[in-house]
Amino acid sequence: MVNFNYLVRFEDQEGHIHYGEASPQDAQSDLVGRSLKVYKGGALWDDNFLLSETVATVSRVLSPIASTPIIHGVGLNYKAHAEEGNLKLPPFPILFVKYPDTLAGPFEDIPIDKEAWQLDYEGELAVVIGKKCKSLSPSENPLDYILGYTIGNDVSSRYWQDKTRSSGQHGYAKSFDKFSPLGPVLVSTQAIPDPSKLKIITHVNGELRQESGTDSMIFDVASIIRHLSRGITLQPGTVILTGTPDGVAAFRTPSPWLQNGDVVEIEITGIGKIRNKMVFEDENYAPASPMRAPGF
Repeated sequence: MVNFNYLVRFEDQEGHIHYGEASPQDAQSDLVGRSLKVYKGGALWDDNFLLSETVATVSRVLSPIASTPIIHGVGLNYKAHAEEGNLKLPPFPILFVKYPDTLAGPFEDIPIDKEAWQLDYEGELAVVIGKKCKSLSPSENPLDYILGYTIGNDVSSRYWQDKTRSSGQHGYAKSFDKFSPLGPVLVSTQAIPDPSKLKIITHVNGELRQESGTDSMIFDVASIIRHLSRGITLQPGTVILTGTPDGVAAFRTPSPWLQNGDVVEIEITGIGKIRNKMVFEDENYAPASPMRAPGF
């Protein structure tokens, strides 16, 4: 199903978009200026998606997938994250959806709408599905349906996530345009055979905010996929954000909400690092009603 290891989607100096094969060392850099062999063929999960001898030079790194049918998010999937919010551990994954227009590139500025108050970061391991997946049997391995892994930031407006406004529904607060930057590469399951052995680190303006291992997930990647696919078809290109560790702004006192110009960097071992600057459309705008600490 997968014919790549470290897949990068990029724009060359002439504005043409390619998929190229990066090395593990390339993935740890910003990739700009690197000359990479590019893929030809159909969709990323097609057998005819093959590496060619054609070479192109990276001018701008893009989201590793051009589009997605849907993004599924998992809430409260790290024990320490639930504990910092004084919340009970869920018996099943807490799920919400984000929409295709939330996709953004790994180094893209994130435009913040004037309505997106109490802005927060969530560093996450992201999974991309590579073939149709529905109602898996006990003998099927959910990891066999994965195209690859990448890094995600589940950008969130906690003001709209507050249960007094959302009734416990998270999707709206997380679905503003460009609220799902991904990248910098899509790493195959051959290169990451065990997604439970990765480390996630989040910095804001160089300050460490999150640091955890994916082995601290309440529900591991396989369990999430198995649960999501109960009677629901996960289409190729579906993105799953697997949850964030402790350290988000919402559960700090006082809450260090993201401000205009803040830079969020999220790194996962074996994948690389994304870096996004928050650009407020109106940095002086304030809501008519007072802000409150979120009540998830």
